[in-house]
Amino acid sequence: MILHGRWVEDSPLSQRDGADMSGKRDYYEVLGLDRDADEKALKNAFRRLARKYHPDRSDEPDAEDRFKEIQEAYAVLSDPSKRSQYDRFGHDGPGGGFGGGFNVDLSDLFGGSDIFSAFFGGGGGGGQRSRRGSDILYRHTVSSEDVMNGADEEVELELPTSCVPCSGTGAEGGVLDTCVECSGRGVLSRMVQMGPFQTRQDRTCPSCDGRGKIPKTTCKACKGRGRKEQSTTLRFSIPAGAEDGTRLRLRGKGEPGRDGQASGDLLVELEVSPHPYFERSRSDLIMSLPLGYADLALGTTVTLDHLDGKPLEIRVPKGSTAGDTIDIPRRGFPRLRGGGRGDVVVLLKLHMPSKFPRQVRAALEELREDMAPKDLEARIRDEAEARRRGG
Repeated sequence: MILHGRWVEDSPLSQRDGADMSGKRDYYEVLGLDRDADEKALKNAFRRLARKYHPDRSDEPDAEDRFKEIQEAYAVLSDPSKRSQYDRFGHDGPGGGFGGGFNVDLSDLFGGSDIFSAFFGGGGGGGQRSRRGSDILYRHTVSSEDVMNGADEEVELELPTSCVPCSGTGAEGGVLDTCVECSGRGVLSRMVQMGPFQTRQDRTCPSCDGRGKIPKTTCKACKGRGRKEQSTTLRFSIPAGAEDGTRLRLRGKGEPGRDGQASGDLLVELEVSPHPYFERSRSDLIMSLPLGYADLALGTTVTLDHLDGKPLEIRVPKGSTAGDTIDIPRRGFPRLRGGGRGDVVVLLKLHMPSKFPRQVRAALEELREDMAPKDLEARIRDEAEARRRGG
């Protein structure tokens, strides 16, 4: 790839500090080098400055002029004959100096057009496209119990497989011809003008989809696709502690590759079904436990079925109040990393029925009288003072 630049005498750069009588800055100053700099130092300096001031990448207002100045300096100093003349006479050497056009092959300097394209976003390096098969995403629903304990799954899916009659080429008998449109390169190229420069841009050949080859005769079995849908049995394991959105990768079970390339992978994304009363927070399980006033006041023990298949025993101490929490250690989900298990966190809530039997209501009235504070305002002040003290 060759970029063409020409110095413009009335460029704003001619007004820079350090310019000589010709209005141009010293080439060594432009590249930030000493006069005894060797070829390696020249290339390194030009690479660094070209990346910084290339018009396609830089936001500097004078980037284009700076890039032309850098290009001219390197074109002169990298040529032994021109450098010798410049060292002796400066910009006004014999033959009118160095005011003509300058050609610097940037793709060669940066080690090939692919590397140059990576730096500047220009035309790519051509060549046929990789034909590795694409990955396929499959979402699989699992229960909270499966995630707690781990499980082995077996599913039947319709997946693309390589067409046997054409060996995945899409061509009858696997016979392919060279693409006339791109001459077998897989890409089409064109030169694009960018200001004073020209750069090559490549795009995938639409006729052969970047393969460089086209079927001589389309395969009848797969209609030229090179693949067919086939029912496939897949087996995989759900790791204990997996989370919603966890992806399992099944190597080589994705879309078949073309022209002998590897198949893609099948990504199994897990969707964990909600549990009736547990909510998950990382490896912990959180649940609400509604209890009557008597259970909170006197204490109780509640036993529930748990995800791990063992009974979950919740011991509520007497004198509990709504909003208290009870931690049951190591009964949560297994941790995928670091080992161990999370906890079960139980939030106590007061369950208030909408109606009371007559005898219960009478008992509550009696209880209210017995427990009524003698001085309610004093109790309110005490509570407020306790909050202020952080009690």
